[in-house]
Amino acid sequence: MTPPVILLASASPRRSELLRQVGVAHEVRPVDVDESVWPGEAPAAYVLRLAEAKADALWTRLAPGDRRPVLAADTTVALEGVIFGKPADPAEARSMLSHLAGRTHEVHTAVALRQPAARPRACPRAA
Repeated sequence: MTPPVILLASASPRRSELLRQVGVAHEVRPVDVDESVWPGEAPAAYVLRLAEAKADALWTRLAPGDRRPVLAADTTVALEGVIFGKPADPAEARSMLSHLAGRTHEVHTAVALRQPAARPRACPRAA
């Protein structure tokens, strides 16, 4: 049996389902990274840093011979530059939704891909 093409560094059922919907064979390999927001960190920089950290965390756990492309992503909601983390419980989720209700907010997503170094190939050029 051929191993899945991509390792998904995420426990998100939705991310796995999205890959299934587009026909990408993958294996779920969740990782644990510190998701604390750094002082002064912008939402777009935050999700990019976390997506890269998740991809790197899984990549470094793999033996060199087992390395396949590692896909990771992170999403956050921000209101007026303030990053809303994952709610800890239903009460916190309700509070977050009440802050966002009726207000324009932003949803930021970043995707990171780690893969074995590819050998350079010549690309044909049109004359």
